[in-house]
Amino acid sequence: MKRERYILGIDTSNYKTSIALTDEMGIVCDLRRFLTVKQGTRGLRQSEALFQHVKNLPELFGEMRGGYGDSIAAVSYSERPRPVEGSYMPCFLAGKSFAESLASVLGVPALGYSHQEGHIEAVRHSSGIPGDRDFIACHFSGGTCEIMRVKQKKVTERSAFDLETLGGSRDISFGQLLDRTGVASGLAFPCGEEMDRIAVESEADENLLSLIKVKDGWVNLSGIETQIMRNIESVSRDKLFREVFRKTADAMALMLRQVTELSGLKDVLLSGGVSSSRFIRDSLRGQLAELNLYFDGSNLSSDNAVGTAFLGGRYLWD
Repeated sequence: MKRERYILGIDTSNYKTSIALTDEMGIVCDLRRFLTVKQGTRGLRQSEALFQHVKNLPELFGEMRGGYGDSIAAVSYSERPRPVEGSYMPCFLAGKSFAESLASVLGVPALGYSHQEGHIEAVRHSSGIPGDRDFIACHFSGGTCEIMRVKQKKVTERSAFDLETLGGSRDISFGQLLDRTGVASGLAFPCGEEMDRIAVESEADENLLSLIKVKDGWVNLSGIETQIMRNIESVSRDKLFREVFRKTADAMALMLRQVTELSGLKDVLLSGGVSSSRFIRDSLRGQLAELNLYFDGSNLSSDNAVGTAFLGGRYLWD
């Protein structure tokens, strides 16, 4: 049967307001807006993030325009950070409220997934990773540092994948490490994209910091953060940023090598804003030639509503 209908996706993370429209052919519309963070600070209180989402969503819908209302088959949204019991952040209430209200008016299903599942699906859909077997997924972002075994299954109204955590960080995330370094160096939050550019352009490889220790796919990052802050006044910014990215990439490579050896899996999907780093991608490709690494090809690693919309389409049409 020919379908000319769309899935509306909404994601309201602690960093960005995102909406998207997809159909069976792919992305129709993808709109995102960073939340505003005061210079010198490292993020937002949940109440402030929620307020900004409520302000941003009507404006983004205004940018979408188009006469899509009669052709929307479902509204798919991020309702929580991760697909585990007790996972909750108030900022996702903004997207949930808008999604359920729009779905009621349109008379279509409201489908709630986790922010993490949306990240995985955004890259899975565009990367060409095989759809008939388990794979490893990394979620390296500002708030999450997790490596999972992904078992693919039929998407339901509230669940997209069976996930088993195999590794990650036991304290702060790689994204937090980068943002804290950048803010302390005078950059505006979030800092990853600008730091990545500086690290790629720098040719000064140093040994300023200790290697990040990895055990069975797990790391602790507070120790290297302490070293960074100790050096931040005495080392040039380009040298420091390149060193931080080098040590981060080396730790990721060792984590993935350990996890894939323990699991026996060779397909590795990388999602989350940190995974969009050019420095880290090039380094991982160079160090892990024995693995099948899958990155997004359409700027879909960072926070977006595209993956969430794709999940709604899989529920309705697969």
